[in-house]
Amino acid sequence: MCRNIRTLFNFEPPATEVEIRDAALQFVRKLSGFNVPSQANQEAFDRAVAAIAAEARTLIASLVTTAEPKNREVEAARARARSMQRFGPGG
Repeated sequence: MCRNIRTLFNFEPPATEVEIRDAALQFVRKLSGFNVPSQANQEAFDRAVAAIAAEARTLIASLVTTAEPKNREVEAARARARSMQRFGPGG
């Protein structure tokens, strides 16, 4: 799993189009091995990002839960605390 791809489901406010596209971009970068594709591969790369973002939107819209939506600030604080514990204050 790509470490930079974050959970997008069940947040308040909901995931934005930018967040969904960024997750799709990270996924395609990981699969392809390209951070920036060559001109020869750009069209295929962009098409894959668009397709994966569309499917991600469909997935997020289709999922159901009875859990309360997560708060972005609280989750970010928890992630920072985990990072601090794992890597220390300078990490």
